[in-house]
Amino acid sequence: MRFENSMFDIERDDDGIVVVTMDDETQSANTMNERFQRELPELVAHLESVRETTTGIVIASAKKTFFAGGDLGWMMAMTRDDAGLVERQLDLMKAALRRLETIGRPVVSVIDGAALGGGFEIALASHRRIATRGRGVVVGLPEVTLGLLPGAGGTTRTVRMFGLLPALQDILLPGRKFSAQEGLDAGLLDELVDDASQLVPAARAWILAGPDPTQPWDRPGYEIPGGRPDAPGVARELPMLPAQLRKKSNGSPIPAQINVLAAAVEGAQVDFDGASRIESRYCADLMTGPISKNIITSTFFDMQSIKRGGSRPEGYPQTTFSKLVVLGAGMMGAGIAYVAARAGIDVVLKDVAIEAAERGKSYSARVLEKEISRGRLTEAERDAVLARIHPTVDAADAQGADILIEAVFENPELKKSVIAEVVPYLAEGALISSNTSSLPITDLASAVDDPGRFIGLHFFSPVDRMALLEIVVGAGTSDATTAKAVDFAAQIKKTPIVVSDGRGFYTTRVILRYVDEAIALVGEGVPAASVEQAALQAGYPVGPLALVDELTLTLLRHIREETIRGEVAEGLTPVIHPANAVVDRMIDEFDRKGRSGGAGFYEYADGAKRSLWPGLAEAFGADDPGVPFEDMQERMLFIEALDSIACLDSGVLRTVADANIGSLLGIGYPGWTGGTLQYASQYEGGLAGFVARSRELAARYGERFEPPASLVALAEAGGTYR
Repeated sequence: MRFENSMFDIERDDDGIVVVTMDDETQSANTMNERFQRELPELVAHLESVRETTTGIVIASAKKTFFAGGDLGWMMAMTRDDAGLVERQLDLMKAALRRLETIGRPVVSVIDGAALGGGFEIALASHRRIATRGRGVVVGLPEVTLGLLPGAGGTTRTVRMFGLLPALQDILLPGRKFSAQEGLDAGLLDELVDDASQLVPAARAWILAGPDPTQPWDRPGYEIPGGRPDAPGVARELPMLPAQLRKKSNGSPIPAQINVLAAAVEGAQVDFDGASRIESRYCADLMTGPISKNIITSTFFDMQSIKRGGSRPEGYPQTTFSKLVVLGAGMMGAGIAYVAARAGIDVVLKDVAIEAAERGKSYSARVLEKEISRGRLTEAERDAVLARIHPTVDAADAQGADILIEAVFENPELKKSVIAEVVPYLAEGALISSNTSSLPITDLASAVDDPGRFIGLHFFSPVDRMALLEIVVGAGTSDATTAKAVDFAAQIKKTPIVVSDGRGFYTTRVILRYVDEAIALVGEGVPAASVEQAALQAGYPVGPLALVDELTLTLLRHIREETIRGEVAEGLTPVIHPANAVVDRMIDEFDRKGRSGGAGFYEYADGAKRSLWPGLAEAFGADDPGVPFEDMQERMLFIEALDSIACLDSGVLRTVADANIGSLLGIGYPGWTGGTLQYASQYEGGLAGFVARSRELAARYGERFEPPASLVALAEAGGTYR
């Protein structure tokens, strides 16, 4: 039976076992939307009314996933003024789940597919959780990765299941997702079956065995494993967690982790219902705040737009690639060969010396060995991947390849020559590309007769770990080629952004603005340690001066000189950045060129970074540079956001999603911001506040912070970047 207009289908068998199947026909996945919140208490009331004739209850799903979790659209609509409403809604939903787990009959959740966040919190309100062994099964409470906490009972129940410290350290704070076997090993799941057809029979068998239908925390004499926060062992370790969190985040904003910690600790000192209310309050605080909205906007909505082909030209058939030729077996070429072979593509890895090509293949062997040691790969799977990589020096081995990626040294003439050598052997209509971080694609396309087939594929190092692929469309690149490039990204499991040709494209260009601003701060007399701390506490993964040393100061100067030459050739007047003088002095006066030269902003010993160079204070220091710490942070954040807006205005960027995802995955823009354009949109006071602050920075530090006319117009219209 099904309640009229309900998302719950109910079936009762001859043994009195009730199977409740969740199926919101208005959505592709079940979520904790307003419908669920409204109908769940009605379902539980019905189950209570037939309890005397019920032997047990099985919770199942008609969808490909068990339950997708919270309704993100509903969450995004909540503001600070709605905090009370959110808290009440959470309490009402949890009250229904609490009635379900105390109904006096065994309740089993059967899981095939994903049960994450709110979905797994439903399962936690059951007395047993059974899942299939398939790779599609994933369980856990990853809310913290969205700037939230498990607010449908997950925080309260995991603390009582595992103890305060294990729940925090292993489940809640890392927001880890568990495979079926990992979930079983961790105690999040109780049983695994081979396929979905066995789920309900396994649940029936357990119910008919007559288990105790109460949760451990509802039994007389129950105590939290390990004890309350004041228990000796817990009290000794618990105070270390805030310091560990702060160290891991470098002091950047982490309200979700702080609220998780507070909800867990406070909730462990009261009864279950009190802990549940505490959990709701801390969750509502996060859900109605800006940071969760930033993270959800980028990691869910923007990512979904990209994964659904938001930047892929329409009207072209899907392309699947079978043979790739990679030119250059260095770090980038070797990494590209690995990800392609791992995706099932045959790879010809060509270099000028067979020894170099073999070394390139050995990179894949090393990565695969690590995967085996972690239990993620079998030896047979490793051998299959390696068998797909063919080191060579012979261009003819590229015969019939349907895609070429050039990955040699950043020299345009060299790139053109190696491409031209191999093109005659490619299959008709093959995709031809260059992995370059900054060289104009339109110029490199002159290496081929048909520029329409040429495109930029900018990978990030290390290729096997970096998710982003920046697809660069040259002046002559056809839409069909762009569509093929997006398809290739999907095939090798990379996240693509599509940008137009321009010096530095998007990611390289914008990250250089970040390091230039940091170098300018040093030139103004700000202590280098303060510059690094400002960036780290803003949420950047690495200090800008350390990053400069990795890139080398000579590369920065080379890029600057090339840019000036290009601008002069176009009749433009080059803009002199205050960082230039610092870079020149570091190179010419102090012979400090970066890590590869053994000396840069940092000191090095045997190639390892030791400390900031003490000579910076004498060379550039000032008694009172007069730059507040907040200004240091916002100068770096703002300059990247402003340049992203300039990229959008000029057409280098095509979508807001590409800007946000590209900045997060490609250049390490702080995750809490949601990306460069989301940061501007969510700034206090909205875009109008961002414009006002930009003008303040411009008045103090230079016209590069002046907001562009397009931004001012959008702010005046009350708009946002969406």
